[in-house]
Amino acid sequence: MCALNLFPAMDLDDARLAKRRRTKPGMETLPGEIVVDILSRLPITSLVQFKFVCKGWRALAQDPLLVADMCKTHTTNPCLILHSDFPIRNHLYFVDLSPNSQDKDKVKRLYVPFQTSMPEFDVVGSCNGLLCLSDSLYNEALYIYNPFTMDYIELPESRQYPDQEVVFGFGFHPKSKEYKVVKIVYYRNTSSSSSSIYSRTRRVVYPHSDVQVFTLGSSAWRSLGKIPYQLVRRPLEALVSGRLHWVSRPRRYHPARRIMSFDLGTEEFEEVPMPDCGGLNRCNFHVSVLRGCLAAAVYRNYGKLEIWVMKDYNVKESWTKELSIGAYMPKCLKQNLDRDNRPLKIWKNASGKVVRVLSVLENGEILLEYKNRVLVSYDPKKGKFTDLVFQGNPHWFQTIVHAASFSWIPSLMV
Repeated sequence: MCALNLFPAMDLDDARLAKRRRTKPGMETLPGEIVVDILSRLPITSLVQFKFVCKGWRALAQDPLLVADMCKTHTTNPCLILHSDFPIRNHLYFVDLSPNSQDKDKVKRLYVPFQTSMPEFDVVGSCNGLLCLSDSLYNEALYIYNPFTMDYIELPESRQYPDQEVVFGFGFHPKSKEYKVVKIVYYRNTSSSSSSIYSRTRRVVYPHSDVQVFTLGSSAWRSLGKIPYQLVRRPLEALVSGRLHWVSRPRRYHPARRIMSFDLGTEEFEEVPMPDCGGLNRCNFHVSVLRGCLAAAVYRNYGKLEIWVMKDYNVKESWTKELSIGAYMPKCLKQNLDRDNRPLKIWKNASGKVVRVLSVLENGEILLEYKNRVLVSYDPKKGKFTDLVFQGNPHWFQTIVHAASFSWIPSLMV
């Protein structure tokens, strides 16, 4: 049985030419900086395949320079991680928004290797290509996971309380070069005589707190003590200059909402000055990151949205109103409302809280998420909205802006 010849017959001159081509210097002879610059411009899907060519290329994919350059390159047009818990089992998907991607019209499902032990999870945060996932049922298990290399570690157990509410954070500090997970536990003493009073209120009140921190590469959690603020439990809060940011809840004697930061280097909380735009005492804004700066998306009446950006970090006077975005109804959401015979005024009375500001794309358009159902790009120059429809999009999802890379995970010390 003869094998099929996939190449046409070559004469002697063609054979000599092919031999000379094979002996020419290859990629391994190029300067490392040039190779890294070329590879960092490729979409993550191409780089995943690149790793499996040979051992040398796999080692090159783990080069710290390539990892760093990928994080910079993929920040302008990052891939999007879509976390879906509909209808039951949790799944992760990704969409590559880079202009070089050949599959940007498709949604691809990501494999979560530890999902059998944690079938339902929340995405705590994304940083330098790593995701932090928490158990959404019991708040006990925590994993750090690179969805493209499929490397992961499970963090050790931290202190638990019988009745608690947890606010998480995950980030990297550029000076200390450390990844840290922050766990703010609000709890109440169930044996206290006042616990029955709390149970009759509309929202359960947790008067005690405990701030716990875990540094990747260490062996145990550390407790930093109490925090005098009640932070809103929202995943994926803003990470700017090595600081995590949350919005605080109004309290009985402190009705004003605040933007609170946690410095991953000094491990201290600090109040961040807020923009003078009015109406921020109510639950009508969220924080985000735009072009590396802290931003506040402020909801106005009838679905309108203002975007304020702090150009110089921690300088109140540097807050600037960058955009005012008008109300918009994505087509598929309007079709759902029409099908369900729901009046349009229900949408308008939502005060715009159905929209999240995600990022600024390389072309200057603003990426928005509407009601966990639709991704929309907004062109500020033309005032035009465009629904982003991808093949295989899940029905319900939460969007995570993710700088895909081959970042490695610091091993836990034994």
